[in-house]
Amino acid sequence: MSELLLAAAAQWQLMHSIELVATLLALAYVLLALKQSLWCWPAALLSTILFTHVMWQSALLSDALLQLYYAGMALYGWWRWQQLRQSAPDARGPVYEWRWQTHVMLIAITAMAGLVLGALMANYTHAEFAWLDAQTTVFSVMATWLVARKLVSNWLYWVVIDAVSIYVYAEKHLYFLTGLFMLYTVIAIAGYFIWRSHYQQQPEVRLSM
Repeated sequence: MSELLLAAAAQWQLMHSIELVATLLALAYVLLALKQSLWCWPAALLSTILFTHVMWQSALLSDALLQLYYAGMALYGWWRWQQLRQSAPDARGPVYEWRWQTHVMLIAITAMAGLVLGALMANYTHAEFAWLDAQTTVFSVMATWLVARKLVSNWLYWVVIDAVSIYVYAEKHLYFLTGLFMLYTVIAIAGYFIWRSHYQQQPEVRLSM
């Protein structure tokens, strides 16, 4: 029995150590993205690799799949931000925004995708918080793409996503993640105003879908 307890304690310590390192890297990613630093993407890549393991072990399967997507977007974001830097005199590159009608359409399409994913997870897997986790997953997919495209309003999506994620992770006793997403919510609010200020001060630009 004592050996089982020691093994369980070691596993718990390892899991939370991985979660802590991934959390610190994820925080570095957001802070660097806030400053529009290209180095946010390597931090994101390392963080997602570690979080994939944590989410899978916690039976948050939608989140585990989401982390794999994040890894791909980290590579795309690095490439995309380099392109934007080369196309503008400002070393950070330009930021963009879309009309509210485009956002309404994007929200509707994303929410429907979340319902489909939620149904699959609820009926065919052992996922917990299947419906809620599915919605945060699909909206995170969409919002990450908006970060890579340097769209100002990506931060508003993250405010809502992060707030919902706080509840899910707290219920799963993922305490580092809970604290991280509390901080994320504050950073996302600040990020929106910082990027909006940059957008208002730069020459008018356009971004294709």
